[in-house]
Amino acid sequence: MKKFINVAFIYAILAMISGIFYREFTKFMEFNGVTSLAFTHLHFFVLGTIVFLILGLFAINTNLLEIKGINKAIILYNIGLPFMVIMFYVRGIVQVLELSLSNQANAAISGIAGLSHIVLGAAIIWILLCMKKITVKK
Repeated sequence: MKKFINVAFIYAILAMISGIFYREFTKFMEFNGVTSLAFTHLHFFVLGTIVFLILGLFAINTNLLEIKGINKAIILYNIGLPFMVIMFYVRGIVQVLELSLSNQANAAISGIAGLSHIVLGAAIIWILLCMKKITVKK
């Protein structure tokens, strides 16, 4: 349980840093449009902090941490989420700086972002499959 709370705490800090970066970077660049940077704070907060707080609550009263595969699923999740947010940063910084990218560069950013979503999606499914095996502690 403590492991999940520690991970939630790290994601909460990353969420706050992301929100500050989004606000200050767009203000500094005098950018008033829509940018992918706005999603970095939300993704770290909800998919990081909230998810791990909920997993921590499950771990208190169940055998969640004893289920085979849960640790690997959590590792995969912790690879996919930061990877996905990094791609939001890349896309958002390009948008704020109003850089003109080639079609290949745009496709590469989108492709890598898609891969990160696939990794995160696979981790979510794996975690949910592990959670189906939960038994309540007495």
